[in-house]
Amino acid sequence: PERLLAIRGIKGRVWFVDSAAATGGNGSSWTGAYTTIEAAVNAAAADDTILVAALHLETVSAAAGLEFDKAGLTVVGFGNGNRRPQINFTTVTGADCNINSAGVTLVNFRFTGGFDALTGPIDINAADVSLFDIVTEDVTGQATDFIVTDDTCDRLYISGWQHRGAAAAGADTAITLVGGDDWVIEDFSIYGNFAVAAIENVTTECNRVRIGGGTRTCFIWTENAADIAITMVATTSTGYIAGPLDIMLQDNAANVTEAVAGTGMQFMQPIRIVNLIGESSMDTNIVATTDA
Repeated sequence: PERLLAIRGIKGRVWFVDSAAATGGNGSSWTGAYTTIEAAVNAAAADDTILVAALHLETVSAAAGLEFDKAGLTVVGFGNGNRRPQINFTTVTGADCNINSAGVTLVNFRFTGGFDALTGPIDINAADVSLFDIVTEDVTGQATDFIVTDDTCDRLYISGWQHRGAAAAGADTAITLVGGDDWVIEDFSIYGNFAVAAIENVTTECNRVRIGGGTRTCFIWTENAADIAITMVATTSTGYIAGPLDIMLQDNAANVTEAVAGTGMQFMQPIRIVNLIGESSMDTNIVATTDA
């Protein structure tokens, strides 16, 4: 991955993971790689680096079946497109990987929902977590919420995220954020049938956050008649939703203002919305600032 190429030296130990490797390795090289990320995490110390081979496949079949619980851990996947390492969630709705330590960074992974109605396969419970160049994807049924966080997730940073949801109903959100301050979600492309919103901030307000922006146009397409792309805790969550942001809605209805909800937020155009095939977009008609 291009984010790794600028590294001149890595502090801490480096561990290797490849599900195609022979069993019994100690993780010290590609030829002696661990066959699971979980084994490498268990061996690692704070601030270590884990390198994961292209086409690695890891199955998570229980709650906390994979835990990133070493502070400052950096986990980097190799491979392009669907050759990047795959973490597949199966067997029970609560199957998930937990990010429980501060400063964990994951780069270039594909997370797949291999079981219907998963309730949060990526569960983030720590500050300063970063997710770069990841894919979240429904492959069996629909995850209810694919990424979930709690109020400890200050300074969460997600960049280069693609969510490949299902056209069929069953999802509530692609990501549900409960509180947390100073987080950023940028350079995303999100598709699915979201009964609540593609991006939802719920229950606990957040402060000084940014959704959108980055280096490329962000995109949300919801197939659900709820027609909600982003919703924030009303009046109390603060920060801004930034363009360029393109939003496609399901219904040809009075839904343009309502597609992005958060009365405590501010909005940076262009936030473009279209709700019928064959039509061109309009900028959100949220009340514009005046020089008054």
